[in-house]
Amino acid sequence: MGKTKTKNQKKAREAASVLAEESYSTVPHTFVFQRGQIGKNVGQLVLDMRRVMEPFTARSLKVRKKNILKDFVAVAGPLGITHFSIFTKTDNCVNMRLARLPKGPTLYFRVAKYTLIKDVVSSLKRHRMHDQQFTHHPLLVLNNFGIEGMHVKLMATMFQNMFPSINVHKLNLNCIKRCVLLNYDPVSQEVEFRHYSLKVVPVGMSRGVKKLMQEKFPNMSKLEDISELLMKGVNLSESEAEQDGDHNITELPQVYSGRGNMASQQSAVRLTEIGPRMTLQLVKILEGMGEGNVLYHSTISKTEEELQEMLNRKEARLKEKAERKRKQEQNVALKKEKRDQNKKRSLEGIKRKGQQEGQVSDDEVEDPGNQEDKPPAEESEDEADYYRQAVGEEPDEDMFPGAKRKRGPGKSPKPFKKRKLSPGKGPPQDRKSFKSPDRGKKAGGQRFGDRKAVEGRNRFRKSEGGKRFGTKGGKGNRFAGQKKGETGKKYGGQKTFKGRDALKRQKGAGGKKDFRHKKGKS
Repeated sequence: MGKTKTKNQKKAREAASVLAEESYSTVPHTFVFQRGQIGKNVGQLVLDMRRVMEPFTARSLKVRKKNILKDFVAVAGPLGITHFSIFTKTDNCVNMRLARLPKGPTLYFRVAKYTLIKDVVSSLKRHRMHDQQFTHHPLLVLNNFGIEGMHVKLMATMFQNMFPSINVHKLNLNCIKRCVLLNYDPVSQEVEFRHYSLKVVPVGMSRGVKKLMQEKFPNMSKLEDISELLMKGVNLSESEAEQDGDHNITELPQVYSGRGNMASQQSAVRLTEIGPRMTLQLVKILEGMGEGNVLYHSTISKTEEELQEMLNRKEARLKEKAERKRKQEQNVALKKEKRDQNKKRSLEGIKRKGQQEGQVSDDEVEDPGNQEDKPPAEESEDEADYYRQAVGEEPDEDMFPGAKRKRGPGKSPKPFKKRKLSPGKGPPQDRKSFKSPDRGKKAGGQRFGDRKAVEGRNRFRKSEGGKRFGTKGGKGNRFAGQKKGETGKKYGGQKTFKGRDALKRQKGAGGKKDFRHKKGKS
């Protein structure tokens, strides 16, 4: 079981995290991305440049075709991005732009030559590149940038601001694992970009001792004594002992990582190139973020009169733009005023019309477009009342079992009871039948031709039933022309089913009389 952390350890870790966040937000950050179609090799160059700018860059930045430069500018502020490195490709060359956010300047470079990391590493016999080197920012070294010239000083300032500044008195040497070298050639006006891995080894000892100080111990199976290794240096190749001189030997102020690198001791600093390489040529410098005045151009030079004429044209365009904007604002204000006047006149007309008709007063006239003064719908706890308000109909009885059915003011609370008709009488003429007369007038003529609407089921049977189904004794009747009791003769004079006669006798003779009475033959 592991030990629990004490309160002091927790406080120290929290304080370290807060300090790291503060330091991380103060250092510059760079977006490296491409615009347009660039090809496979230039795309790999973009990834290599992201590797150089680590850890203060977006290593896995995703760029889509529909993204524009404003999209990157919009997200740069919240993320603390200070610089853009943009790669583009044309039919003739590869270009690189360095921009300072948010207001510029912007430097345009032409990439004359470039070499990828994989090509540089493949050319070396032994390369030194591992992931721990990219946990800290590289050390920037500028050479020959002290020459007089505005564009040279501006380039040097731009490169310096892209990398974090260091304090030599508080710097920890173990954080320096890489180096970026920028060399300016005043003759060709080109900038050489190189990226190195840094290694420190002790000096002042034989090759055998150096071999013992390394992590991989040498093979001494063929030696009789260790003195042979220290004095003679057998089984060692000449390539393992590099020639060190005054150009790379220094005295270490601190203990550096590696065996034998002690403070106040002589050590040699060795650089191993890990790529990429680039040869840059400055084309022009713009004042703003991709726009503005041209501060420098390598091929086009203009006199003071031409520059003054350009400034005058620019001022005239700005004045014209301001005048158009002022006119647009005046037109918008005038349209709004006319709209308010028309609205006011329409309300006054509504008031006058209401006063003339005597229907509404001045206080009752409201703005027809105002919907805020409408009272809210009445809220009721009863679900049945809410259903009536929302639907406009009475709910079914099984929908709300606990709710009472609401009846109209003219309806009787008693349930409906069917009336028995007296013998020989039809339904009263004043009562509505199952089919309303109005409905028959509207739709009956269209559906049944020019036939008149019929009131009630019995009247329809009396008037239209004979025509539709045939009158008794006509062609439509099955038993037309036969007398009562002759039906049995047609089928051989057989009597009816005995069970039926027995059933009639059980009911009694009164059943037949009632049946004849109902038929009107009594």
